[in-house]
Parts: sequence; C-alpha cells; structure tokens
Amino acid sequence: MSKKEVGFVTMGRVERRAEEVREIGIGLLGYAFMGKAHSNGYRKMPVFFYPPPAFPRLVAIFGRTEEAVAEAARRFGFEKYYTDWRKLIADEDVEIVDNCLPNYMHAEPCITAAEAGKNIICEKPLAATLEDAKAMYEAVEKAGVKNMTAFNYRFVPAIRLAKKLIDEGYIGKILQYRAVYLQEWIMDPNFPLVWRLRRSVSGSGALGDLGAHIIDLARFLVGDLASVCGMTETFIKERPLPGRPEERGKVDVDDVFIAMVRFKNGAIGSLEASRFCAGRKNYERIEIHGTEGSIVFNLERLNELEVYSRKDPEDRMGFRNILVTEAVHPFIDRWWPHGHIIGWEHTFVHEIHHFIDCVVNDKPVGPMAATFYDGLKCQEILSAIEESAEKGKWVEVP
Repeated sequence: MSKKEVGFVTMGRVERRAEEVREIGIGLLGYAFMGKAHSNGYRKMPVFFYPPPAFPRLVAIFGRTEEAVAEAARRFGFEKYYTDWRKLIADEDVEIVDNCLPNYMHAEPCITAAEAGKNIICEKPLAATLEDAKAMYEAVEKAGVKNMTAFNYRFVPAIRLAKKLIDEGYIGKILQYRAVYLQEWIMDPNFPLVWRLRRSVSGSGALGDLGAHIIDLARFLVGDLASVCGMTETFIKERPLPGRPEERGKVDVDDVFIAMVRFKNGAIGSLEASRFCAGRKNYERIEIHGTEGSIVFNLERLNELEVYSRKDPEDRMGFRNILVTEAVHPFIDRWWPHGHIIGWEHTFVHEIHHFIDCVVNDKPVGPMAATFYDGLKCQEILSAIEESAEKGKWVEVP
C-alpha cells in the first residue's frame, strides 16, 4: 500500500501538513455501462469527499476482449488490464474487487475474491439465480470481508431524506408502498437480442433489471416482505441476433412484471417494472402512504421529494415539494452550494465513498448501504415473484 500527502484548502490557499492518507487498490471487472459509472465514481470521490478515507488507486480492469479492455484502461485511468479475471483478483495491489460484469458472472468471481480475502462491491441484482446469491452471501460471511450490493438509489439524497422522515415517524405508521420503474428502450421489434434479454446471462428481464431497485427500496424504506403475488409477460418473443440481423433468437425473459405484496409489518403494496412504456426514459416513481402523511419520489426529478402531512393546518394542507439540494440534506455539503442540483452519476460517488470508508475504518456497510445479505433478500423476492407468476398464486417470501 502506498500513501499520499494531503493538502488542505483553507480560504483559497493550500496549507500542507504532514498528514498521510493511504491509497486503496481497486480492481474493476467490466468496462461497459456500469464499469464507466463506477470508474467515474472512483475518480470523483476524493475530489469532493476531501480528504477521503483513502485515495482510490485504479490498479487494474478486466475484460475479455484485449483491444477493448486496453482502451478502457487508458480511458478510465487504470494502471493495467487483464483478460483473465482470476489474475486481477490475485493481484496483490487490489484490495477491493468491484464486479460490474453481466449477472451470470457475479457469483464465481465474487466467491473467488472472498476466498482471497478481498473486499467486494457487486452490481445488482446480486446474482442470476437464487442459488448463486446464497453461495455469494455464504462466501463473504465465511471470509469476513466487507461486501456491498450496489443498490445506488439508496444514495440519492431525496431517498435518504425520505428514510429520515419515515424513521422519525413523520408520516406515521406505513400503510402502503407503491412503486413503478418504467422504460421504453426495447420497444422496437428489431432491437437485437442483447444479453439482458437472455435468461442464461441475465437471470430475468425487467424483474431483475428494474424491479430489483424498487424491491430493495421497499425493504430499505418500509421493511421486509412477507408474501407476493405476481404476473409477468413477454411482448416480443423473438429478436434479431446481435451482428446477425437476418437470424432471430428467442427472448426468454420478462418484458414486464406486476406484483402485489404484503409486508411483515402489516403494510401492503404494489410493484411494477416494464421496458415497454412509450415515453418513459428512466421513470422510477415511489409513493409511501402512512397514517399521518405521504411521501412521493420520482427518479427523473431526483433532486425533489414531495411530502404531505395530515398535521398541517386544514386551510393549508397539500403536498410540499422539497428541493433536496441544501447543505443540511444528505451528501449535499460535499457538492455545490445554494440549491445547485446533482445527478444520477453522483449516487455512485456516494456509495463508493461509503464503502471505502467502511473498509478503511472498519465500519459496518449496512444498514444504510445494501450488503450481500440485502442482495440475497432481494433475490429471494425476485424468485418468489417468478414462482408466483408461474403458479398463479400467492407465494411466501423466506
């Protein structure tokens, strides 16, 4: 492990003193959509969360195609690259393994990393199957390494404010939770059969890709689920193969799911996710209703939180729109002053800072971040919804 001298900025000038902040080695698996998001988070974190718990040292990145992963290493700032993920995990300079690979490649690398004593971040859903999720959870528990399932929406300032209000009893006892996550990106019948549309690679469709987020937020904000009753549908059964548009392959995952749910605390709710909602880009809307009020969040307006209190005077009751961008709000003191908004990418900076802080200072990752246990609980719910859809009945959640 190497160390860096930290310069402290005071009143526009840099004052240097002999305080040392160490570096922590990062090994990233994958360089596509999530690899880019996580890499950006590692680069920005020490700039805004300054001084950081440790400076992320971008040691190595893995990808199967040498030309592409070499370019990703140059682009994102990694010192080297590997085309064998086992070599990345074995690299002595890597302390944190960050798995951004497709779902079917979550289990084996994470289990191997745990056995090697590496701390692990894994993208959601935790695995492609419930069996893999159980094995991953057991591996990190046995190894005693820090672990996080990257449910980044727990790190939206408005969601954290919602959590605070609920925990304080602002809306009373929770009665209902309703959440939808809607997109439109695969409505074209000629959109190719990408990996997210193949069960062997992804595990499920909209259910695991989008539904996992609103399920995790249900547990984070309301509590554990007791039972589910779900339905799924696949609207387009075949699609062109990538790079071979004249050939078609079977779509064997869901395009949409809808589920009714019961919580262990007595609340009820509904969940819905679809990738066939024309006009919806990345629309995640959550409503939480309690005996004393309501909370509404919309991801496409992620700097805002709507709240309603029955305790307000009758002549001024109504939803209040809070712009969650002041220094008193979660995380905002690290960003821009006086109401300047932040965006989706900042959630990754927040979760990366949290995890590195937990590793360096031996803090618990949960309950504010999702651990592999939370990833497993989400996977149990995903599995229960699929079972319910197949059998056409309510299914209990373990």
